[in-house]
Amino acid sequence: MIDWATEREHMVRWQIDARGVHDPAVLAAMRSVPRHEFVPAEFMDLAFSDRPLPIGLDQTISQPYIVAYMTEALEPHPEDRVLEVGTGSGYQAAVLAEIVDRVFTLEISPILARRAARTLRELGYRNVFVIAADGRRGLPRAAPFDAILLAAAPARIPEALVDQLAEGGRMVGPVGDGFEQVLRRWRRHGGRLVAEDLIPVRFVPMTGESR
Repeated sequence: MIDWATEREHMVRWQIDARGVHDPAVLAAMRSVPRHEFVPAEFMDLAFSDRPLPIGLDQTISQPYIVAYMTEALEPHPEDRVLEVGTGSGYQAAVLAEIVDRVFTLEISPILARRAARTLRELGYRNVFVIAADGRRGLPRAAPFDAILLAAAPARIPEALVDQLAEGGRMVGPVGDGFEQVLRRWRRHGGRLVAEDLIPVRFVPMTGESR
């Protein structure tokens, strides 16, 4: 019988905190969210290893360190309304939901969207709204957002997402083609984005209509 709470504690202590993610709210969220509930049953014993895992349809759940790193880089606040592009398993949305007021998360695959929505609902997350939609278009009806997180890599940031970021807002996500990707943070000031490169990464490419 696996002690999941102990597994999460070891994950946070040795994979996340020890590697430089120190925001108390992020560490608490990573301790709280049961990652094993978001992975396929055949990979459950690897749920708290620091690696991405397949979730079907050529998609993955990101490694815990990257989820924590991106969450901290987003600088989330309790009152924030956050847009996530690329729901996948729903794990990243759950981590965000532990910290912020509301999370709107877009998934282009209806199958993954339904699965993630069911998992989140069963775990009691009432402040996450899963929408099956093309993430490149964002979610105009709920904009502007205090923060936007991309869980898939476009070659360049879609203009729709730029337009939906609030003044003073932050956006974090991977950009680039193939193996040449970088995790980048943007801040919106005076109507323009200021970019900052963070670390090299490798994410699945963002699909959907390019515009």
